[in-house]
Amino acid sequence: MQITFLSNGSKCVEAPPNSNLLRVSLREKGGIPFKCGGGLCGTCRCRVETGREHTDEVKQKERRHLSPEDLENGYRMACQTFINGDVSVSW
Repeated sequence: MQITFLSNGSKCVEAPPNSNLLRVSLREKGGIPFKCGGGLCGTCRCRVETGREHTDEVKQKERRHLSPEDLENGYRMACQTFINGDVSVSW
């Protein structure tokens, strides 16, 4: 499966199933901003532009940083998001 980092020149990388979005970004130099990596700060907020159906369920930690409107519009926290299919993200 592929992850496309739109805000980083549309860099496209391969990732195994059930991959954490932030971990893949770190490993592949995807460029998603982050500070804590544990769902506390909200720095890794990003928008899943395509492939939202390939993301897992929104976590409680995400609900503390993202409004219902944010979630409706595809925003997630990369450190809390696991993917199982092709996605593209921006931030």
